[in-house]
Amino acid sequence: MRLSHLPMRLATGAFIANSGAEKLGADDETAKRLHQRAAAVYPFLERLDPRTFVRLLALGELALGGALLTPAVSARTAGLGLTAFSGALLRVYLKTPGMTKQDGFRPTAQGVPLAKDVWMLGIGLGLLLDPPRRRKKSHKPNRSALTRRPNRDRRFLR
Repeated sequence: MRLSHLPMRLATGAFIANSGAEKLGADDETAKRLHQRAAAVYPFLERLDPRTFVRLLALGELALGGALLTPAVSARTAGLGLTAFSGALLRVYLKTPGMTKQDGFRPTAQGVPLAKDVWMLGIGLGLLLDPPRRRKKSHKPNRSALTRRPNRDRRFLR
């Protein structure tokens, strides 16, 4: 993990993991509200009952938050997950009536809690598009078996 990625990954990873942990204890009313909002934009989610939906959402958020916080997960992999997740959230914001003003993009007072997630899309794209690190070339010459000098250690010739 690059040092420059650390603040972005810590902020988003902790935020998303905390959101997932809180959703694990969601009551029935919260589960219904979240499920209805998501199912209105993603109709295939209607097949899930609200409790199952919220549990799967919480586990997904915990997994994504954990991936962002784990240095072993590459920036591109973490960025891909974050971009997909935040893109899905922004679609809910853009498609839910009453969340945007007449122009269809700027948030109303109700839409601000969802519109603020645009920062996650920016961070996800930044991680995804960041060029990979170039590995430093080794100072040792690369010699194949054909170009190696014969072993001059006489101990093995006895």
